[in-house]
Amino acid sequence: MRITGSSPVAGKTSDTIVALSSGRLPAGVAVVRMSGPAVRETITDLAGLLPPPRMARFGVLRLPDGSVLDSGLTLFFPGPHSFTGEDCGEFQIHGGRAAVDTLLRTIVQRPGCRLAQAGEFTRRAFENGKMDLLDAEATADIIAAETEGQRRFAVENSSGQHAKLYSGWRGRLIRARALVEAELDFADESDVPGSVSDQVWADMETLLTEIRGHAGSYAKAEMLRDGFDVVLVGAPNAGKSSLLNALARREVAIVTDEPGTTRDLIEIALDLNGTKVRLTDTAGLRETGGKVERLGIEKARARAQGASLVLALEDLSAPVAVSERFPGEVLRVGTKRDLVGQMESTDPYDFLISCVSDEGLPELLAAIEDRAAKAGPQRGELIPWRIRHVGLLEQAMTHLRRSLAAIPLELRSEELRLASNALGRIVGEIDVEDLLDAIFGQFCIGK
Repeated sequence: MRITGSSPVAGKTSDTIVALSSGRLPAGVAVVRMSGPAVRETITDLAGLLPPPRMARFGVLRLPDGSVLDSGLTLFFPGPHSFTGEDCGEFQIHGGRAAVDTLLRTIVQRPGCRLAQAGEFTRRAFENGKMDLLDAEATADIIAAETEGQRRFAVENSSGQHAKLYSGWRGRLIRARALVEAELDFADESDVPGSVSDQVWADMETLLTEIRGHAGSYAKAEMLRDGFDVVLVGAPNAGKSSLLNALARREVAIVTDEPGTTRDLIEIALDLNGTKVRLTDTAGLRETGGKVERLGIEKARARAQGASLVLALEDLSAPVAVSERFPGEVLRVGTKRDLVGQMESTDPYDFLISCVSDEGLPELLAAIEDRAAKAGPQRGELIPWRIRHVGLLEQAMTHLRRSLAAIPLELRSEELRLASNALGRIVGEIDVEDLLDAIFGQFCIGK
């Protein structure tokens, strides 16, 4: 779609912006969204009249020459009681490319109107005080959510609990600094607390411990977003690719009787009851002179070293044990159960499976799901979910540690100020202008 009109200028909120918000065309319905001072006049000119606030009106949309563009619903949301805090409007028309292109072209040709940039609607909502940075980032996470667990976590993030937590910590820092500076400036006054050491520094020690524990839980957010990492290892023909295909319920990897078929990493994503699981097939572990296969084996070993869970597969009809040791949990899985008869003992295997008969697969899948669920955040648990947050929390901890050192009281007060500023930047209360383009640029157009 190529629409000409006013050129975008970041931060120029006097413009009226417009974008398709409903996704790829063609579609049954297309939603074209507007925000800015020209919304009322634009809706009136195209639809013939302005609908009552927050009420949908069905009617014909007409072009400037009086010809019919399309028929559909028109909505008007007067500011400040709108998503962006400005006057907002929506046109819901048939989702054909020609109809949408014509509507957008007609709007951007009006004075003061232009196409929106990525994330500009949400950025205006932030700049107009309708949400903080945490809310904005949670909105992006809701849009990007691939599993129920990711969606639920993003919704919980948008509830304001994180902002309350960080603002509470910042309040404690500000109060501590006020007491320190009161002692510095009015040490001789009777209504100023005496030594602040008992009141302030013990609480700052506690606060440092609280922030450290919170920042340390970021690995759970990474797992939820990127997936619980499960890697399949074993000798050639141990059944790794067959297991990958069986769990994916489709032909992902080539399966043959020839050893060394898999030379590179093959990764799929599973949604196990709302939790994302990354399952990786690897090259068979063996000593080989082939350069390509040897590179694949090196990648397999490196991949397994960083895995949350390793499935060490052995062919029950010709078992070759995996001798490598890995830092994560390892489950030994006996494969090709259908090729062997009665077994006196299941030792040393945790699971016996057959990718032909599906024997043992439900139990193995349940074990993976259970471990993935336990590794991620529990419902209602507050954890930092972006590396930006962790970086600022680490800055706050650095300044807190310095404030607890044996340095002059004036310098300790300054460290408390810097720590509180770092926490303020997470929510967007302190000089975050340099972050806005990076944050809102991750959004799709129309949001």
